[in-house]
Amino acid sequence: MSDSCIEELQKDLEEVKELLEKAKRKRVCSSLMVEQRKLEEEILCKQQQLEQSLKKELADGEKSSIVCSSHTNYTVKINNYGWDQSEKFVKIYVSLTEVHKLTGDNIQTRFTERSLDLLVKDLNGKNYSLVINNLLKPIDIAASYRKVKTDMVLVMCRKKKSDQKWEYLTQVEKQSKDREKPKLDSDADPSEGLMNVLKKIYEEGDDEMKRTITKAWVESREKQARGEMEF
Repeated sequence: MSDSCIEELQKDLEEVKELLEKAKRKRVCSSLMVEQRKLEEEILCKQQQLEQSLKKELADGEKSSIVCSSHTNYTVKINNYGWDQSEKFVKIYVSLTEVHKLTGDNIQTRFTERSLDLLVKDLNGKNYSLVINNLLKPIDIAASYRKVKTDMVLVMCRKKKSDQKWEYLTQVEKQSKDREKPKLDSDADPSEGLMNVLKKIYEEGDDEMKRTITKAWVESREKQARGEMEF
């Protein structure tokens, strides 16, 4: 599995997203959304396959390089990290005690346009791995790098477009937040959208909330009826 294959899929995904932003017809939007999900799933699958392949190669290389050892290091997956951004870079902060004492060869980074892979080897008898896939926006692979500070590795991902602000680190985070927002249909009747929101609140609310909504709805209907009669 090559990086070029994944990058081509990423380009296809970007083009589908651009078309989706321009599309207005509901059927066209639905078809594009289906294609978007397919591409995202295919990219994720290929990235996982590539990650597994790289880990296997790394494991095989480590096994062949060991001459005398009473034990083999195991790999710890890094889940806790911080991030922020400047105009040009997205910065990933990884805290690891005594990481600054390692040689450069023991701290490896690998970038694609939409992912980063950090591997810290043989730190107090353990390896540490951080893999972040589906970055929110493309990065400049050649201009991205890492810095080692006291008890910390700082991964510097160079933005392809410096003027773009990242609201989230990954596409997964963005999609998760988007699903929490109420979906608005620009072609739909505004009053219908409001009724759908009220219906959702009613279904999820407690008894007091349901009584409040029911009362408000009845009063609204009565006012509408009086208005029609006066007219």
